[in-house]
Amino acid sequence: MANEPIFGTLALIGLGHIGSSVARAARKHGLVGQVVGHARSARTRDTAMALGFVDRVEADPAAAVDGADCVMLCTPLSAYEDLARAFAPALKPDAIVTDVGSVKGCVRQSLAPQLPAGVALVPGHPIAGTEQSGPEAGFAELFEGRWAILTPDGAPNAAVDRVASLWRGMGSMVEIMSAEHHDKVLAITSHLPHLIAYTIVGTAADLEDHTRAEVIRFSAAGFRDFTRIAASDPTMWRDVFLNNKEAVLEIIQRFNEDLTALQRAIRWEEGDKLHELFTRTRAIRRGVVKAKQA
Repeated sequence: MANEPIFGTLALIGLGHIGSSVARAARKHGLVGQVVGHARSARTRDTAMALGFVDRVEADPAAAVDGADCVMLCTPLSAYEDLARAFAPALKPDAIVTDVGSVKGCVRQSLAPQLPAGVALVPGHPIAGTEQSGPEAGFAELFEGRWAILTPDGAPNAAVDRVASLWRGMGSMVEIMSAEHHDKVLAITSHLPHLIAYTIVGTAADLEDHTRAEVIRFSAAGFRDFTRIAASDPTMWRDVFLNNKEAVLEIIQRFNEDLTALQRAIRWEEGDKLHELFTRTRAIRRGVVKAKQA
């Protein structure tokens, strides 16, 4: 049985992998009355309509949000401020604005000054996604069993509850925390792993031609996993690192210290230290699997 709609109209600003997945999931579970999208690219707009996951799509962001009960930004972080400035005059007085960005500390700074009084801002981040991009890459099941983090920082409780209900309706578990805490946690769980993946694959790309060809040809599971992560959207991840600079730099420093200690253990053949480290990290993996986040 379908859920009672949480929002009459949901406007999605950006119809890539995450935005199109939200549209599909919200429609599948009857969480919204209609979905209106915005995309700059005519190709994306045509594809979205052809795939049928939106009821209407607009080239003008203001036209997309006109009459919307909830507006969700699903674009790179660097586009937020200009988009908000463009669509803010068309917002309903009691609309809710949220997002899916991987960094939260910068969202209120980018969006809040642009929004009219009465509009609630509830920043969010679904911990879900693949390396694929574009409207064709979305699917309704993407958020099932995954966490969605909200960083409302003083937003009205009623607005927070409605956004949380939307994510729960799409199958997510919801956690509420401060933007600062979110950015520190994600720096280690998401941002550093992506940075390492980009670095390792970049190192392979810089090898001599014949060696690089063999790396690709004989890729083992570990390297394949890194290439999958490193295939993620470059614009999105550029914005992530620039907007979470302090937390990422702090985690990189700690990682470099740990890497130096590991280098020393290998150099001096300290097998006990290596075994102890690998045992601890194995336990972390088991915890991830137990939490059904593998």
